[in-house]
Amino acid sequence: MTSAPSDKTQDSDTLHRRGLMFILSSPSGAGKTTIARKLLASDEEIKLSVSVTTRPPREGEIEGVHYHFVDDAGFDRMVEEDDFYEWAHVFGHRYGTPKGHIRNALKDGQDFLFDIDWQGTQQLYQKDQQDTVSVFILPPSIDALRHRLEGRGTDSPDIIDSRMERAKAEISHWAEYDYVVINDNLEMCFAKVSEILNAERMRRTRQTGLIPFVRELTL
Repeated sequence: MTSAPSDKTQDSDTLHRRGLMFILSSPSGAGKTTIARKLLASDEEIKLSVSVTTRPPREGEIEGVHYHFVDDAGFDRMVEEDDFYEWAHVFGHRYGTPKGHIRNALKDGQDFLFDIDWQGTQQLYQKDQQDTVSVFILPPSIDALRHRLEGRGTDSPDIIDSRMERAKAEISHWAEYDYVVINDNLEMCFAKVSEILNAERMRRTRQTGLIPFVRELTL
């Protein structure tokens, strides 16, 4: 005779897990920003990590939504007080990831999306490797990357040349990432990135609710 299900057994669909810090990096023009936006729009379990920057706000940017805008003195103070997971110089300005509530939110199962470069990724690994998953997005070719940058119509040829040199330097760090995805088709690339995120959420070490769940199964 089959016994009735135990009321003590936790629903396997609601097992508690630890959140993760999901990093997307790519050279400018490889599609990282578009994929990040699609991920945030389609997945309610992940939030964008809002960076601090010394760059002036651009038209339409909102404090606390797109960035936390500070002056150089304020940024220096945060560096001195070890308030950053990581920070770096980018095109004449500084950008950093504030620790803030992130660590506590990870314990509650909240995921965070990070749009940072290889230097920021290294710093994040050094401070919290167990919670970090990194994905590097490559263009299908260097010519395709230049074509995308030129297609924006926002930069001069000199700036595009500068971005291409920076892109080649960034691409040289591809082997430092957990995953590498080639963006030769946006929808397919997005699907692969989503699969990586979902698989990483299921890692046994992040399923903190498994221990009590399995204990109930063996009583």
